[in-house]
Order: sequence, then C-alpha cells, then structure tokens
Amino acid sequence: MRPLAGQVLHFSEDPAITRFVPHVAVTAQQPEPYVWAVDAEQAPSYWFPRDCPRVLAWTGPETTAADRRLLCDRRVHAIEYGWLPVLQTARLYAYRFDAAPFRPFGSPQPHAMVATAAVTPLGPAELVGDLLAQHEAAGIQLRLVSNLWAFMDEVAASSLRFSGIRLRNAKPRG
Repeated sequence: MRPLAGQVLHFSEDPAITRFVPHVAVTAQQPEPYVWAVDAEQAPSYWFPRDCPRVLAWTGPETTAADRRLLCDRRVHAIEYGWLPVLQTARLYAYRFDAAPFRPFGSPQPHAMVATAAVTPLGPAELVGDLLAQHEAAGIQLRLVSNLWAFMDEVAASSLRFSGIRLRNAKPRG
C-alpha cells in the first residue's frame, strides 16, 4: 500500500476518521502541531501496528560494500518475536490525501510529510491487508529478533541508513 502520484498516506488502526486536525503528539520532539503523513518511499515504515517497535535499515549512496552484505542488498525491517502475532492480526488502514498541503519534514533526509492545517481524506480509509504480504511484495526482508537493541546498535554503527520507531515499546536492552 503506497500513495499514488500527488498523494501521501496516513496509516491508522481507526477506520472512521473523517478529518485530520494538526496536533502535538504526546511523544513529539517539536512543539508545532502537525498532521503527519508519508510518501511512497516512507510508506513501508508504517506497515505495522501503531505501537509495534521496529528498526528499519536500508542502503544509501554512502553505504559500504561490507554493510550492504549485512542486509543482503535489501531493505530490512526488524521486530521482536512477541510482536509477530500482533502484526499478523492487526487491521491497519490507509488514508489518502492530496500531497499539496504537505511538506517534507526531517533532516538531513525527510522522513515524513506534515500539514499545518486540517485536511480531509480523499476517500474512506482503505484496509491495508496482510502486513507480511505487503513486506514480501515490496521485497523487504522482515526479521524477527529476540531483542531489537542489538540490531539497532549494529545498524547505527554502520554506514547504513536506519530508523527506530516506537522503541520505547521494545524490550529493555538485554
């Protein structure tokens, strides 16, 4: 599930949202209120239940040959074993928006799109479907690990590009 040209997506487990109003999330690191969405490149980062902790890693132009081998030249998403049943049973929905009111957010590489005014979806929420199948169809390797921190530390020390999402929900470092 990715946005079409000229669109961005917002993923949610709530299929009944009709209007998105900018707000400051409880976990926000910035004080400005936003409506959050993602472009086609970032959409796979959100093919998870909202609270599922995950580490994502992929190659970039600066990635060394040795670090490419860590990922077998593929994008990798890692979750803890305990989250697999939640991933398999989650009902995740995507809301489509016109991309015009959104702007890239994050540096040096934007990781989201944000709007500062209320936005209305282009249509009803769409069921994303089987999240494992989404990963497989996109060629993304989904790794199951006992604890995310070892993988996070490995990719953070490498030349790979990476992201950690909802890590506060991960098991403690072991």
